[in-house]
Amino acid sequence: MESESVLMTGARHHLFDTAFGVAGIAWGERGITRFQLPASDRRAVERRIGALGEPSDPPPPIAGAIAEAQRYFAGAREDFTATPLDLSGVDPFRRQIYDVLRTIGYGETLTYGELAARIGAPGGAQAVGQAMGSNPIPLIIPCHRVLAAGGKIGGFSAPGGADTKERMLALEGVYINNQPRLL
Repeated sequence: MESESVLMTGARHHLFDTAFGVAGIAWGERGITRFQLPASDRRAVERRIGALGEPSDPPPPIAGAIAEAQRYFAGAREDFTATPLDLSGVDPFRRQIYDVLRTIGYGETLTYGELAARIGAPGGAQAVGQAMGSNPIPLIIPCHRVLAAGGKIGGFSAPGGADTKERMLALEGVYINNQPRLL
């Protein structure tokens, strides 16, 4: 019998509902390759994630990640550090950034400059920002926890932009300028 930790061979994707809207996930043999943060337009999510493989019911490890994402967007504290990822298409510099970023816990933040310093690239805040903008697996690689200098929200390339980032941080009890945001 095949182990449940072994993922399906070939690229697949699945759409699912969350409290924030419809999200999408794509995976391959080694783990998750893409995650589409929730949006209100199901067809837009399908267009973004659908090109990444055939629609499929998720195998157990992916179903687990989906359940965690659904709980997260409903307000539960979730830890995605054990979630299997496939970053084989990501260059080593960005992979290093994403590996460090995955150690930043729920409700914690750091700035682009602080993340650059942690990977040994002081002065590399702009390069870190570019890596955040091309993050293929947001939420699971928690780029929403990276702020601009001075604790400002900074940019966010997901649907809803900085508002989505601010809502996600508020779920974790992080308020920009110490101002709770009404969800």
